[in-house]
Amino acid sequence: QVQLVESGGGLVQPGGSLRVSCAGSRMTFSLYDMGWYRQAPGKQRELVAIITSGGPPTYADSVKGRFTISRDNAKKTVSLHMNDLKPEDTAVYYCHARLKGSSTVLYWGRGTQVTVSS
Repeated sequence: QVQLVESGGGLVQPGGSLRVSCAGSRMTFSLYDMGWYRQAPGKQRELVAIITSGGPPTYADSVKGRFTISRDNAKKTVSLHMNDLKPEDTAVYYCHARLKGSSTVLYWGRGTQVTVSS
């Protein structure tokens, strides 16, 4: 069974930076589109960023210019570098993997909390 394990969340002040990472296992990592989603209290889970193997990343409008997603297929990791963090970025951040060409082969990590507060 594919496993996705997030790390790197925490508390940061507004305007600060943080990186969250996700390590995949039991998967041919390069065959998956990898993404980050987030869910704030009382809100629906929303897409933050997606990166395919070899394609350009896609970002939610709310994070464009501040967040950068990257992947390392050899290490089976995907990271999200977050700059200029705002209180509204506070959420649980989830790693997501989708097998290329499939709409049903999906996996989620358990999430990591990111809190932006002074």
